Amino acid sequence: MDGILPVYKEAGMTSHDVVFKLRKILHMKKIGHAGTLDPSVDGVLPVALGKATKTIEFLQESGKIYTGEVTFGFATTTEDLDGEVVESQPLSRPFTTDEIAVAMKALTGDITQIPPMFSAVKVNGRRLYEYARAGETVERPERQATIYRFERTSEPIFDETTGTQKFTFIAEVSKGTYIRTLAVDLGKQLGVPAVMSQLTRQKAGGYDLSQAHSLADIAEMMTTNGNVDVWLQPLDSAVAQYPHVALTDEQWAKVKNGIGLPKTALIPVADKIVVTYQGDVKSVFEWREDRNQYRPYRTFSIE
Repeated sequence: MDGILPVYKEAGMTSHDVVFKLRKILHMKKIGHAGTLDPSVDGVLPVALGKATKTIEFLQESGKIYTGEVTFGFATTTEDLDGEVVESQPLSRPFTTDEIAVAMKALTGDITQIPPMFSAVKVNGRRLYEYARAGETVERPERQATIYRFERTSEPIFDETTGTQKFTFIAEVSKGTYIRTLAVDLGKQLGVPAVMSQLTRQKAGGYDLSQAHSLADIAEMMTTNGNVDVWLQPLDSAVAQYPHVALTDEQWAKVKNGIGLPKTALIPVADKIVVTYQGDVKSVFEWREDRNQYRPYRTFSIE
């Protein structure tokens, strides 16, 4: 089986757990996922099968859409509900919807984030969560992110007993954005501690939640049909964001032998292009200024 299988990852399991279980369900080893989801987060996890594993880096390039919940009034070590409470500041009054809207707008566009200590970002060869678990602190590198959309989707709920306020939101973001940190930064805009109290990834790699299937459904399909072909997304869908160029017989013969493609009127001007032959995606080429031609960047098939 070759293609992209959008999987619905349930909360409580890691992204690696999904791949591990799929290898048993699908009876194949060549499987990889694009875009790690934290254990407490559910939602779409694009999984590449067979030859499609070569597309993982392209799947990760696309932006993502999340829905979730933010809670004001306390902060944790992990910036979500999995960590220990490290700060509590009960709200004396609830924030108005206008105040929240202004704060969310301030975090829309190009922003700078500092990754949470409990994250997989590497510093000096070690992942941040390894430092955190050892009780060590380390200077974290700033990361650039783009927030295309960050909007409230429910009326805020204020709990007078605990002094907390929460509401749901939708966020459309660039790759590498930490939604946990976005929730914390929203609290900072308003001068209070905050956490991300729930999160679901609605879209990733170009696939949305309506296209995703649970591990239980996948196992049942394998038992019934012996494959999941009807649910597989074509390899082409992983590189749909790049211009496509259909090769002639002559061009394909040259490409198979490692010859590059010149920049001609037939080829769109772009850093990367997808070359196809007889309707099949064969390779992603990138422009090489030093060679003055497009050269193979990632080859999927030479058959």
